[in-house]
Amino acid sequence: MAHYQGLIHRYRDRLPVTDSTPIISLNEGNTPLIELINLPKKLGHSGRLFAKFEGLNPTGSFKDRGMTMAVTKAVEAGSKAIICASTGNTSAAAAAYAARAGITSFVLIPDGQIALGKLAQAMMHGSVVIQIQGNFDDGMRLVQEISADLPIALVNSVNPYRLQGQKTIAFEVIDALGDAPDYHVLPVGNAGNISAHWMGYSESICQQTAACGLCNGQCPYHIKALATRRPIMLGYQASGAAPFLRGAPVSHPETIATAIRIGNPMSWNLAWAAVKESGGWFDECTDTEILEAQKLLAQTEGVFCEPSSATSLAGLIKDLKRGKIKPDATIVATLTGHGLKDPDAAIAQSAQPHRVAAERQAIGHLIQRYLKGSDLK
Repeated sequence: MAHYQGLIHRYRDRLPVTDSTPIISLNEGNTPLIELINLPKKLGHSGRLFAKFEGLNPTGSFKDRGMTMAVTKAVEAGSKAIICASTGNTSAAAAAYAARAGITSFVLIPDGQIALGKLAQAMMHGSVVIQIQGNFDDGMRLVQEISADLPIALVNSVNPYRLQGQKTIAFEVIDALGDAPDYHVLPVGNAGNISAHWMGYSESICQQTAACGLCNGQCPYHIKALATRRPIMLGYQASGAAPFLRGAPVSHPETIATAIRIGNPMSWNLAWAAVKESGGWFDECTDTEILEAQKLLAQTEGVFCEPSSATSLAGLIKDLKRGKIKPDATIVATLTGHGLKDPDAAIAQSAQPHRVAAERQAIGHLIQRYLKGSDLK
């Protein structure tokens, strides 16, 4: 039996590595593509709907895909330390992969604006955590300045190797479905992920011609066609942090979806290109819509994602209701992170535990009332 060793090993021929590259991996990737059965019925969708659950990566988010590549290339170049700005998931991934590589990680996070599950990861992995009195965009500016002056590798999504790792989501979706879906929907914060998805889908149709329009016929990976088409890309933002909907950076982004609480996306141009070239669009969702989608997914399908991930589902629900998406379409929604990343948000919107005596009769009575359809919430 072949032992899965991570996405770089699996897609080595499609990534910028050589036989001598020291691969830093935690066996990331190979996440499940879960077909949603109950939700499409509720939404009246006659096509197929899949969730690409990135919350089952080693540190619980899609960031591991980019970090395995970024840290691998940093180590290959001789770096002894890495740095990033983060709303949480990037810091968790950077800390874990730096620990795996035996190098130091520095992470800048907004003070008081990071979910505790993510902060705990960065701290436990031994990262040097620096809380700044500012937001993610302030942190991004600072790490760019610092990495330009000090011998330390920047591993945010401005690092091109991050997108190289993240593009493998598209490869895995095609491997699972046999072709690209009709639509691929995902949340958008710093916008590197939607850019990487489009990169992966575009490379999957490349036949060493100018078919994808990205490499002028000189594909560096010499990839044979894996798909016959590319999907329509739909990117959804939280209303309080929606620069793509406002047409300009948002100076003070605010949303319950902390992972996409970003006002000045670093992959602005690439994300716009992905949406326009695919015939897709951006839209926004309120915090209420995001939390309702998170709860709906958990209670109808058993999939627990963090609020930012649920933004993809919240936007999809709106567009299905509006009739903007073909009713028989095959749709993939990327769920970027696990719900345990932000337990406080989940607990706050859930029914609280019932307090009863430690007696069989009391518990039995409670259960019987539920079975009879009583609403105890």
